[in-house]
Amino acid sequence: MSPKSYVDATGRAFGATLEPGVRPALLMIDFVKAYLVADSPLYAGVEAVRDACEELLRICRQARIPIVHTNVEYAPGGLNGGVFFRKVPALRCFERGLYPQLTEFATGLEPQPDELVVTKQYASAFFATSIASTFTALHVDTVLIAGLSTSGCVRASVVDCCQHGFIPLVVREAVGDRASGPHEANLFDLQAKYAEVVTLERVRAWLDALGSRQP
Repeated sequence: MSPKSYVDATGRAFGATLEPGVRPALLMIDFVKAYLVADSPLYAGVEAVRDACEELLRICRQARIPIVHTNVEYAPGGLNGGVFFRKVPALRCFERGLYPQLTEFATGLEPQPDELVVTKQYASAFFATSIASTFTALHVDTVLIAGLSTSGCVRASVVDCCQHGFIPLVVREAVGDRASGPHEANLFDLQAKYAEVVTLERVRAWLDALGSRQP
């Protein structure tokens, strides 16, 4: 059988378009000060991404969609961190009480009282947390995804988002990594296989259009 027999009618094996639904939520992944403080072992140099996330939050709050923030916390010694904690020594930043200034949400990205904060121990925001159940209960069909880092917790969360049946929209300007190579490679791969990578301007236009349909 020719390899061409395995591709779709457009001639593509990857990269079909996922159309967003009508019940969006925003997932803000781990945007805490550990990634913004220069002497932190997790410093990522993502100040421009922080600014874009602040604008994304403003847009989503104006649209009154559900917003979930994640952070990371470990018991002393990383007892609940397992293999992940052993593999990435920099995760000691998130040991409870050890570096409290690093675990605070980034300035301008602090959750509001009506926004959910979910604490996780592993890369994916969906692994061993209530997020999938919360989105299902809220009838969410599409998840805007922002945060850090593109090649780590963002990628893992996007894959799980897709696997839980939600349409992932990765907001390009609102995700970041320590180096452009892994960042761009992962955005390329996520677009090809699991998600739509969208611009902040497209998100704004989409949410505006959704809002105009509401009674």
